[in-house]
Amino acid sequence: MPGFPSRNNHSRMEFLGFSLRNNLFVAPMAGVTDRPFRQLCKKMGAGLAVSEMVTSNSLLYGSAKTQRRANHEGEVQPISVQIAGSNPDMMAEAARHNVARGAQIIDINMGCPAKKICNVSAGSALLKDEPLVRRILEAVVGAVPDTPVTLKIRTGWDSSNRNAQSILKIAEESGIRALAVHGRTRADGYTGHAEYDTIAAVKASARIPIIANGDIISPEKAKQVLDLTGADALMIGRAAQGRPWLFREIEHFLKTGTHLLPPRVDEIHEILLAHLEDLYAFYGIETGVRVARKHISWYTKGLVGSAAFRHHMNQLPDIELQRRAVNDFFFRLAERHEHLEYSADHDNENREGIAA
Repeated sequence: MPGFPSRNNHSRMEFLGFSLRNNLFVAPMAGVTDRPFRQLCKKMGAGLAVSEMVTSNSLLYGSAKTQRRANHEGEVQPISVQIAGSNPDMMAEAARHNVARGAQIIDINMGCPAKKICNVSAGSALLKDEPLVRRILEAVVGAVPDTPVTLKIRTGWDSSNRNAQSILKIAEESGIRALAVHGRTRADGYTGHAEYDTIAAVKASARIPIIANGDIISPEKAKQVLDLTGADALMIGRAAQGRPWLFREIEHFLKTGTHLLPPRVDEIHEILLAHLEDLYAFYGIETGVRVARKHISWYTKGLVGSAAFRHHMNQLPDIELQRRAVNDFFFRLAERHEHLEYSADHDNENREGIAA
């Protein structure tokens, strides 16, 4: 497709009028892809990062959580904001609201399987109602005619109702500019394995860029998914939690067919400390300490000797103790190993988290 790299060209990517570093995208993840995390992933090799879901309920626009989620100050362009909801008029207004506040791409969430989202007929619950899908897409595209609108879906509602192909057709007819497909149904949640054959079928009949998502946990898996699906880009979620350097590892592997050395302990120590400072500044002291705990846990999950550290760290009530614990852990780690060393039973596929 014009404007998109071939699968053998993994340098820059032309996407919706923007020139991206590559075709590796950060998936929107509730409670994870805040501004500090998006900025870090872009710094570590991601071509695009999509914000965590922003509500379409205008009554919540003034809440601290919604305002934080809409905060893009200092962020590397393009700014992609994901909105969620089931009312076409409210979704249209949410699109206008976010474009007025700096969004350069609007992404519509029809992929989140979380019960609190699906129980209000939003997220992947919408896949059951194709006429409503069309009304929402047409309303949002019409509301922001000068801003590209993208869509994220799952392969269907359950194994008996895979309708990604139908949704693709509706999306294209409605003016959607790109489609991300998570290779599971709503009923699958995050169990089992992503089905790439459905994504490949969608790509084969698509007139818009297709982004493959699901179980992309390593450079080798990234290449495999590109080869299996023919997708224009990859979207990586849970595997990047605590491992934002995965993007540069994949980028290097796709370009050269070789692996980077594992990160040095002192480098990851510095990256984590800088990430913590960004979180404290972004959320404030009290909330910042709480949010930092989960990121510290993700950074250290599977590292030799980390279980006791995480248990201790989660009890610490303030910034100084948190910083000190992180420093002590990484100084001890650096004394034993130059590079990060994971325990033998560490399995990236068991990383915790929610990928929207």
